[in-house]
Amino acid sequence: MSSEHPTEGNEALFEAENLTLVYGDTPAFEGVSLSIPAGEITALVGPSGCGKTSFLMSLNRLSDLVPNCRVTGSLRLGGQDILSSEVDLIALRRRVGMIFQKPNAFPFSIRKNLTFPLQEHGVRDRDKLATLVEASLRDVGLWDEIKDRLDAPALSLSGGQQQRLCLARALALKPEVLLLDEPCSALDPLSSGVVEDLIVSLRGRYTIVIVTHNLAQARRVADQVAVFWVQGGAGRLIESGSVGQVFEDPQDELTRSYVTGQRG
Repeated sequence: MSSEHPTEGNEALFEAENLTLVYGDTPAFEGVSLSIPAGEITALVGPSGCGKTSFLMSLNRLSDLVPNCRVTGSLRLGGQDILSSEVDLIALRRRVGMIFQKPNAFPFSIRKNLTFPLQEHGVRDRDKLATLVEASLRDVGLWDEIKDRLDAPALSLSGGQQQRLCLARALALKPEVLLLDEPCSALDPLSSGVVEDLIVSLRGRYTIVIVTHNLAQARRVADQVAVFWVQGGAGRLIESGSVGQVFEDPQDELTRSYVTGQRG
């Protein structure tokens, strides 16, 4: 493990074995076996079209929402088979929150963006709702910026503020895992830096899996890195390990070419 991101060798929270996802007749990725440690930040990197986002979506079964999408192999979360037909998908997605590439604030007030999902999950007490709203906004550094305009439209916030609001919305549900799909790619550099710092601040409290095309960002924020590549018409995992190992001593020649800027 790189000295920049020390960890205690956490046990795997997710364990994928020979995982394959197919859209119709087209494989997004094939045969992926990867362990994702609890409490750490794992970055999924690789060129466009290599299956990173599809893999991310399989981790809370958002892939189920795509017509003609099939996932095979084994995927366990804390030892539970989450590909089982008996899995409660609402409970799974509360446990494993997702933040998308572009901020997707609801066209409601700032406050309702946070209370709506909480109410959908059974939280009705007004004092508890208010407490959770404040706590989640403090978690993402937004409370002091917007506490006096909680009833203003969420869409009146800047792009960076909207992305932090979306993160607060996920955190309000007390997830174990945060899935982040290129969370900074639609933001200006200043907002991107704020969101990146926020992600780093959440290390240890949550297990975080982030898809990024930005190798410098992966190196800054991640503990573990998984490198995907297209081989034989499907995305494949070609290497994984600590951020130090993957960037400083890659074992695969494609990885070496990619992290040194010669490929990809």
